Parts: sequence; structure tokens; C-alpha cells
Amino acid sequence: MSDVPTITHVPDEISVGELDLPTSSRFVTGTVNGSHHFMIQGYSLIKGMGVGKSISSKTFTIGGHKWAIHFYPDGKNPEDSLYVSVFIALASEGPNVRALFELILVDQSGKGNHAVHSHFNRRLENGPHTLRSSGCMWGYKRFFRRALLETSEYLKDDCLKINCTVGVVRSTIECSSLHTIQVPDSDMGTHFGMLLENMEASDVIFNVSGEMFHAHKLVLAARSPVFHTEFLCGHEGDAQEIVVNDMEPKVFKAMLHFIYKDALVEEELEATRTSTTPCISDTLTAKLLSAADRYDLTRLRRLCESHLCKDISINSVAQILALADRYHAAELKSVCLSFAAENLSAVMQSDGFEYLKENCAALQSELLKTVAGCEDDSSSGGGKSKSVWAQLSDGGDTNGRRIRQKT
Repeated sequence: MSDVPTITHVPDEISVGELDLPTSSRFVTGTVNGSHHFMIQGYSLIKGMGVGKSISSKTFTIGGHKWAIHFYPDGKNPEDSLYVSVFIALASEGPNVRALFELILVDQSGKGNHAVHSHFNRRLENGPHTLRSSGCMWGYKRFFRRALLETSEYLKDDCLKINCTVGVVRSTIECSSLHTIQVPDSDMGTHFGMLLENMEASDVIFNVSGEMFHAHKLVLAARSPVFHTEFLCGHEGDAQEIVVNDMEPKVFKAMLHFIYKDALVEEELEATRTSTTPCISDTLTAKLLSAADRYDLTRLRRLCESHLCKDISINSVAQILALADRYHAAELKSVCLSFAAENLSAVMQSDGFEYLKENCAALQSELLKTVAGCEDDSSSGGGKSKSVWAQLSDGGDTNGRRIRQKT
């Protein structure tokens, strides 16, 4: 009996020869670039520290990695002792970080004749430099001959300026997309801001030194735990007018602007920051920090901390530290303590430190602890720091005078 042939039936719904839409992808390699400016003041005082010994910049972040500049005034190695050496070091963990580098010794005569050592804008025979682990460096053992440097226009008023650029190599795969829809930025703040400006449906009036501000209880309650308690849980729920004491109208207005728009009026902050006002506590930013603390506006507090952080200096750090402590600005307080500890000798000569000694004994104790921590972490230069620390802890100042604690 012979085999019966079979026939395979193809269903009607399958289209023979139908193709998927074509797709594409692209492998893109580029660099994430960033710069750091390193100023060395008192160059003559670091000469003679020894071959292989360096001073370092503050660490900075570029491309998700931390970096530092190391300057060797007497050369990195004995055979390079006639030169200054300059290196860029990877200061964070991250195996096989590939990067391009540029070091510029700035011509301070204004002629623009900078000494440039750069990977950028030129063909590299072996590609970007690879740093395999934290502590690996790229740079020049013979960056500049010391004798020529000290008679050049790169050195001015015993100061050197070095600009560093790092380009961290990044690679991505881009895939094709048939359609894209652009989503506009959020305009919620704009709409709520119009509600404030038009006073539409307002249900409470604030009397601030005679100036009236219309607002909405639900908006305030949603943004501030203090207002939430007053309007939804407390005795102010039915109040139509509330008198606000101990706050200037311009400060209350700026706070309302933040509550409704989640932003600050930068021009007004800068106007008070750049004015001739000698006291940090008189600036709008400092007064807003007080308002943020009073009404428990966490984000406003952090914005004020960020602005005040830009004003930290030898002469201002004690005032800002006192403000940060008074208004529970923990991030700002930490930055102030670190800055003051790192520059303690100079800070102790400032007028602001006199106020700190007389009125903030607890802060002085916290500063002592921070100084002690810096000494524990420091690998060199501890002698001078310890001397200042001893004077502080013993109740004296940098001139050896005794300090009488205020009781």
C-alpha cells in the first residue's frame, strides 16, 4: 500500500512575505567635560618642602568621578628636581576610567601666553588615558623649569594659577524611535502664582506691619506643617485676618512667593547680597531662612542654605554659622564648621569670631570637635593646627590671650 501524500494548509490570516519595520541603532562615544581653577598663593613659602612632596587642590567632581590637582614645587622625583611637577589624580574608586586632560599655567600679564598641555583638539596615538584605580595620575614630571617659572609672568604677587580640564569618556547606544511627543515643562507654579497675584477665592488676610496679603488656607496648609496645624487643627481655622509679628512685609511676600511658586525671586536675593549691608543677618536670604524655620518650610530652608553657602568667607563664616545653628540649617552648619576648622587661625582673627566667643559657647565646642577631626584625618601640617586647637580648647586666642567664657 503506497503512502498517501499530505497537504499543509496555510491559514488565510497569515500574509506570506510580510516584513517588520526597519530599526536602527547608533553607538556614540563622547566626553563629559568639566574644569577646575587652582590658585596657589604664597608660592615662595612652599618651596623646599622636598622632592616628592606636594600640595593638593580641593577634590572636584567631573563625569561622576572625583579628581584633585597635585603640585610638586620641588619635583616629583629626584631626577626632576629642577622642575615643578603637576598631576591630575583620580580621587574616587572607579576602575579603568578613561579620560582626556588639559593643564594650563595661566599667564598673569594679560597677554594670553598661557602654557598649555592638552589632549583636546588633537589626534591621540594611543587614545584617551586610562586610570585603573583611585590614586592613579596623569601629568608632567617636568611641567616647567623652576628657575624660568620664578622669573616669568606666570608668577605674580607670589601666586600661581593652574586651570585643569578633564573629559571623562562616556559611551551610549542610541536606538531609533518612530515617533516622539514633546512634554512641556510643569506650569503648576505659574498657575498657583496667578492665584496668589489675582487674590481669587482667597479666604485669609495676613496683616504684616500694616501691609495686607491675601492667601488661601488650603494652599498654605498643604505647603507648611505649621499652617496645617493652625488652619486645619487649631484655633485659626475660622480666622479671616491674622496679624504676623516680627517679620518684615518684604520677607513675608518672598515667603508667599515661594509657597505658591516653589521658587525664589533671585533678583531680590542678589540685590541684598551685593548691597553695602555689612551684616549677613540683615540680608533677605538670612531673613527667609528664619521664616523657613518658623513655618517649617524644608525646601525653602535648603534654598536659603545654598545661597548663604556662596557667601562663606574668612570674615563671614562665624556669622553664617551662628545663623545656621539658630535656624536649624544642618547642611549649612556642617559646611561652616568644616570651613572654619580648615581656616581656623585666620577665622579666629575675624570680628565675627568675637561674637561667636561671647554668645555661642556651644558652637565653639562643636568647632573644637571639628578641628580635632580634621587633625585626625590630616597626614601633614598638624603642628600648626594643633597649636591653634590647643589655644581654643584652653580658652585662649591665637595671640595667647585668655578668653573668659560668657555666663
